Amino acid sequence: MPLQVKEENDFKYVDEGTGEVLMLLHGLFGALSNWEAVVNHYSKHFRVIIPMLPIYEMPIKEAGLEGLREFTERFVAMKKLEKMMIMGNSLGGHVGILYTLKNPEKVTKLVLTGSSGLFENTMGGSYPRRGSYEYIRERVAYTFYDPNVASKELVDEVFETTKSIPKCMRIVAIAKSAQRNNLALELPKIKISTLLVWGLNDTITPPMVGYEFNRLIPHSELKFIDKCCHAPMMEHPEKFNQMVEDFLVRKN
Repeated sequence: MPLQVKEENDFKYVDEGTGEVLMLLHGLFGALSNWEAVVNHYSKHFRVIIPMLPIYEMPIKEAGLEGLREFTERFVAMKKLEKMMIMGNSLGGHVGILYTLKNPEKVTKLVLTGSSGLFENTMGGSYPRRGSYEYIRERVAYTFYDPNVASKELVDEVFETTKSIPKCMRIVAIAKSAQRNNLALELPKIKISTLLVWGLNDTITPPMVGYEFNRLIPHSELKFIDKCCHAPMMEHPEKFNQMVEDFLVRKN
């Protein structure tokens, strides 16, 4: 079932289910369809919220990790959210870490999958190449173990985004901000239980990155999914949801 986007006070977001809050943070090219299997599964037991990060709309001077963290803080304040579990993929994991470090009293558990913050290969090396559909198709497919997961709808969405020069400028600014913002010295300050779910075949944040997150975050556990690249919740939704559910319902 397609997710319904709500609007309130200039924020766009998904808000499904009731119960303890599970906030999902998407990546740089994170379409809502990426999270459908997660929302449909968890909204039966939790209140699942996805703020739409203003990656393509934020002022160019604010286009970076700090701007996205501050946006997340404003959204949480607007929705009056208190104790939350946060799940972030790729750039969304990075934003989730920064939010948790700044607002530790707000977060009870953290789930990171393919998170940036230590090392990542960018989608296109530098500037997303405009006008080449085949290039975009190849780069989107590169983020999956099975390139068939890169549906035409997903490729079309990314292609339309990269046709816009202002959007490309923001994408590059945010990607560079993520590369500069290395969290190696900050990760040991995370005191809550953290689950790391990594694709064993991740080409963007390779398995060694998952091991390094596991080494640096004190109360963390690392799980791998085989034949899986950078978006486990899309490539293996059932395995991903089972791993995460076991962690979320645990009383620690």
